Amino acid sequence: MTQQARRLRARLAALGAVGATALAAAGVQGAAHAADAPLPVVITGEDRVDLSLHSDNGDPTEPQVDLRLDVPGEEFEGDGEVPAVYRGEYTIRIDARGLKGVAKADLPCDADGLVAVCSGYDLYAGTTYNRLGGIRLDLTDDSEAGDTGSIVVTGEGEGLEFTPLTVDVRVGGPELLNRALTLPKDLKAGETFEPPLGVMNVGGVPSEGAVLRLYGSRGLSFPDDFGNCSSTVVDTGPLLRQHTEVLCAFPDTLEAGAAYTLAGPVRVKTADFALHDIFSSSFRPLEPGEEKTLHEGRRQGSGPDLTLERAGDADPAQYTKYAELDLPTTNTYDLELTGASASGAAGDTVTAEIGFANNGPAWISALRSGGEPFSFTVVAPEGSTVTSAPEKCRTITVDGSVPGYRCSVATPLLEDARLTFPFELRVDEVVEGARGRVAMPEWDNPFDSDPSNDVAWIVLNAPGEPGDDGTGGSDGGPSDGPSAPGAGDGDGSGDGTGTDDADSASGGGAGDDADGGLALTGAQGVGLLGGAAVLALGLGAAVVVYQRRRAGRDGEAAV
Repeated sequence: MTQQARRLRARLAALGAVGATALAAAGVQGAAHAADAPLPVVITGEDRVDLSLHSDNGDPTEPQVDLRLDVPGEEFEGDGEVPAVYRGEYTIRIDARGLKGVAKADLPCDADGLVAVCSGYDLYAGTTYNRLGGIRLDLTDDSEAGDTGSIVVTGEGEGLEFTPLTVDVRVGGPELLNRALTLPKDLKAGETFEPPLGVMNVGGVPSEGAVLRLYGSRGLSFPDDFGNCSSTVVDTGPLLRQHTEVLCAFPDTLEAGAAYTLAGPVRVKTADFALHDIFSSSFRPLEPGEEKTLHEGRRQGSGPDLTLERAGDADPAQYTKYAELDLPTTNTYDLELTGASASGAAGDTVTAEIGFANNGPAWISALRSGGEPFSFTVVAPEGSTVTSAPEKCRTITVDGSVPGYRCSVATPLLEDARLTFPFELRVDEVVEGARGRVAMPEWDNPFDSDPSNDVAWIVLNAPGEPGDDGTGGSDGGPSDGPSAPGAGDGDGSGDGTGTDDADSASGGGAGDDADGGLALTGAQGVGLLGGAAVLALGLGAAVVVYQRRRAGRDGEAAV
């Protein structure tokens, strides 16, 4: 309790019941709630928990129900003390007696058996600062498949009107696992494959229907059209969240212990630019009445229905909670740096526009790393000083001693991305043919089809005829090459220039890398070797680790 709250408690006690009620209803931070208009407070949390007979039901140390209070108003986002919209005492009562003989409940606050009481003082707008605690549910020796019970959470306080919460708990209900998937051999970008989709009900009771969810990130699509399926396509906004989702409803009963397969094939189409895109499939029980509302606001299929048929004897080891793949794994991209040339007398300031491009055909999805950036280094030519660098470039020392810059490129990166990084250079001393090196780290990237263009040059006061300016080339020396055009607004086709283009052409990825090196830490930078790979990156020491998402996460991949 804050010092301010303690002072207010003393004032309320001194004012007596009438004054205390009025102040509690109105609050002290400008909240305008009269005594005859109580402040509405909603008790929030998971309203249903299904306890499995075949697992630990999540991390045994983590609760399945997170109880909070939702209070009207705009949540505080500033610094300093969070202003309260209500000050006064209130109590929350958690009654889990309905779980007797069904499940064990670990309750927060002051618990007496299956009943707990939480006392509070101060309420804040929103839910962030109004957490009551968590409820952990586990099986007991008496728990049996089909058992049900409930937890009722209520509240009371002067000038407050609480909306209660009921948490329904079920033991050994339908539990649907998905047929495990294996990566198709030699699948190439642009091709289609048919995953072996299936489901097994390992729960203790039948499931009255099921819902199949198919998900594909930006480089994947589903060309089939089924009457009992609907789809949504997100092709705008951040590249990390662009995807296609298909939902299919199956109203028939799935018996406990039985396995089912799809009666017909479902095709997954890979785009020409696809590389390490995410495909996932998942079954869940169909809720009562859900079949009528599942497809609302989505594109409904018009073809024949997709159906399930019962399989023979099935091995539960072939089924998993999460079924997903990163594919295809055989595509490549071509990252290219282009340099620049300029001439000037001592004291002049010139501009050198460094170009960065992805020549495709693949995009760099970075879906598993969440859009972590990678980078390249820039060293100014002899006799010059950088007076202005792009926003995405910061000062470093190259090779341990040479002053330079590291420029970050956000991911995901489109298959036709074009970025420019303009540097302003002051000519301190005219050095004929002075060169500054622009380079990505030296590393063995199996997906970069042409590492020879990963180095370029900035040339000042080059000798010879126009055109002999060394704007491109490899580590062996400068050669002719075009400068990259400006990036656009995320589709690789715009005409903008400057450092802001790095975000737009990359779809708004993460910020600068901390230690340098080409930080392709997602699946785009390494091969899939048994689900994980480690790739040592150049320029000394950067080590990038890619590891497949572990089982037990939320399962809604990249959504």
